[in-house]
Amino acid sequence: MRASDYTMEELMVVAGAREIRDNDVVFVGMRLPLLAFQLAKDTHAPHAIGIFENGILRDRPAGEALYTMGDTPNTESAIWTTSMMDIMALLQNERVSLGFIGGAEVDRFGNLNTTYIGGRERIKIRLPGSGGGSDIASLSKRFVIIMKHEKRRFLERVSYITSPGFGDGRDWREKIGLRGGGPCAVITTKGILRFNSETKEMILHSIHPGITLEQVLENTGWNLKCAPKIERTKPPTRFELKMIRKYDPLGFWTRNTMK
Repeated sequence: MRASDYTMEELMVVAGAREIRDNDVVFVGMRLPLLAFQLAKDTHAPHAIGIFENGILRDRPAGEALYTMGDTPNTESAIWTTSMMDIMALLQNERVSLGFIGGAEVDRFGNLNTTYIGGRERIKIRLPGSGGGSDIASLSKRFVIIMKHEKRRFLERVSYITSPGFGDGRDWREKIGLRGGGPCAVITTKGILRFNSETKEMILHSIHPGITLEQVLENTGWNLKCAPKIERTKPPTRFELKMIRKYDPLGFWTRNTMK
């Protein structure tokens, strides 16, 4: 399938869905992960369970498009509608195997910033803060980062660590007592990055169709290391696109205007 047949956001949804394994308990999150969970359920992960921060747990895709996790279709046919406290308790009890998270900044060890831009004494921009992001990053068995790939966002060191990745690298998480396994992938508008098993530094794993290696490197704020063999991200199948467009018919999340 040609890159012109789908949007970059649709490709990112597909890449996110492919990170979901059958039987995963997924902390779904907002925006593209809403679609990624729906798609995974309709393709390769029929037994995955989705949990939502506002107190919803469901074992099947919502029947209609979702614009927020609190929309009526997400409540209908849910197997549990409860409180935020109960949902966060699942994280505390190590029941969440995969979480999705985004941020304004990310660094080479997968630490995320959603608190402020700039130094402590010269804060340039105030951001919304953690929400449930730090909990997901700290306690999920693994988590996926989804964000736009720009040099101002991909920094050697973030302004502030809101949600921890691998800290300073290597065994940092174990040293400070974080039970979650850390980030397993970073899905961006240019490619997919993963982490070295020893150093925990981010490495380029695959490049999206239509994107060059130079574009990835130019938009990364450090000397990004690459996998021995860089792959091309596998494009969406026709069935995957059909399902995405079923759940996002107006292209609200995916910017799809194709009819």
